[in-house]
Amino acid sequence: MLNSGKNTLLLTLKVFAATGGIEKVCRVAGKALYEHAIAEDHLFRIYSMYDLQADADDNAYFPAEIFKGYGRRKIKFIIAAVREAKHYDQIVLSHINLLLVGWLIKKRYPHKKLILLAHGIEIWGEIGRKKTTMLKSCDLIIPVSHYTAQKIMEMHGVDERKIKVLNNCLDPFLPLGKEFSNDSSIRGKYGFSDNDMILFTLSRLSSKERYKGYDKVMQALVAVKKKYPNAKYLLAGSYDVDEKKYIDEMVVSLGLTNTVVMTGFIPDEELVAYFTNADVYIMPSMKEGFGIVFIEAMYYGLPVIAGDRDGSVDALCNGELGLLVDPLDLKSIETAIEKVINNKDSFVPDRKLLLENFSYPTYKRKLDRLLFLS
Repeated sequence: MLNSGKNTLLLTLKVFAATGGIEKVCRVAGKALYEHAIAEDHLFRIYSMYDLQADADDNAYFPAEIFKGYGRRKIKFIIAAVREAKHYDQIVLSHINLLLVGWLIKKRYPHKKLILLAHGIEIWGEIGRKKTTMLKSCDLIIPVSHYTAQKIMEMHGVDERKIKVLNNCLDPFLPLGKEFSNDSSIRGKYGFSDNDMILFTLSRLSSKERYKGYDKVMQALVAVKKKYPNAKYLLAGSYDVDEKKYIDEMVVSLGLTNTVVMTGFIPDEELVAYFTNADVYIMPSMKEGFGIVFIEAMYYGLPVIAGDRDGSVDALCNGELGLLVDPLDLKSIETAIEKVINNKDSFVPDRKLLLENFSYPTYKRKLDRLLFLS
């Protein structure tokens, strides 16, 4: 086994230039690694291929001076990363698309510890022989869920001894949401009454990635509405033209015109109001690497319904924190929705269990153990 590294270089594609789950992971990992470096007097830096240097200014996670943004200057990023790697004991890659630079570093400095963070769909499928060789050059692969870990072993033949699961965590800067708990403006904005039971899904809606399960939720709602006419569905997130057309046509064909509302993109600063004014978070996905949105919904006290065939299982602690359903079984989804509507309070997640598993301090402690104590 390699000696534990001390000085750490984190290589990323984006940290601030996008707002997706992987970018959230990079920000939180950057904060945790910076705090470890300060405490232990180690060297730590972050290089980002796509971010501009100014993107790190005034961020809450780490000082801008430890960050270097290359603004899409890919060749310059790669050259700098390989050159500077000599000063670090371990190199952490935030995405499989950085394997080339990691492999080049490993070729030049064979004793450097190379670590890859693995999230989900980006690493589940065929990646080609060359990239597989690069993948196997990693000394440690850290998937965000047991499902992703299993996929890596099955698809790419990686030795399970190289794989250590580290679940994602709640952003340490999430607002509490108390100021929104009695705010009915979101309901009024979309024509919902105080008596309506609002099911909420937050996801990018893409015709090329139709696996989040919102279409199955709409189909299940046809039966649910017969028993609970006050059930409504708030479907939030940016969408492409084809998917908007697909959803609109489905809503009409299912007779859900007054039930389903699409919001479009919601700025991050407004999301808390949506979480705290919804009644249930539902996303029976089939290809979720982990699903940070699930733990965020639970943080705001929402009962959660998720699929049982992907990384969502980890986010719901194998069903201890929410309801797991077969994402292909409409009856399973329908039954779960009705259970929550019947007795919402019984399905409010256990906050103590949530924080024990997915708080930032828990994440930081586990990351330290993986990178510095193993």
